[in-house]
Amino acid sequence: VQLQASGGGLVQAGGSLRLSCAASGRSFSSYDMAWFRQVPGKEREFVAHISWSGGRKYYADSVKGRFTISRDNAKNTVYLQMNNLKPEDTAVYYCAADPTQSASSGLQYEYVYWGQGTQVTVSS
Repeated sequence: VQLQASGGGLVQAGGSLRLSCAASGRSFSSYDMAWFRQVPGKEREFVAHISWSGGRKYYADSVKGRFTISRDNAKNTVYLQMNNLKPEDTAVYYCAADPTQSASSGLQYEYVYWGQGTQVTVSS
């Protein structure tokens, strides 16, 4: 499966952005999905996860209450709505897919397929 992330950009602190991740293939609706982010020189970190049905979601503590993950299986797309953005949210954001539906710890190795990343820059 191929994942294409988009929607990044430059925004002022306190602003909002919505990221999208479009997936190819007919199996998207059976995949758990997630967003990660990475700053140069640092480890890629977990942001949010959504189960294949959308019924289970969990977030990194740093984004709880500000970010919302959602999906539209009819459009093969997962979203990340980011509100009240902070300069520390600046990173390249990646979407990832878990075809086994077993990811539960926000660890990179739990996800098999990865998108190419989209840059989010939050100015102070």
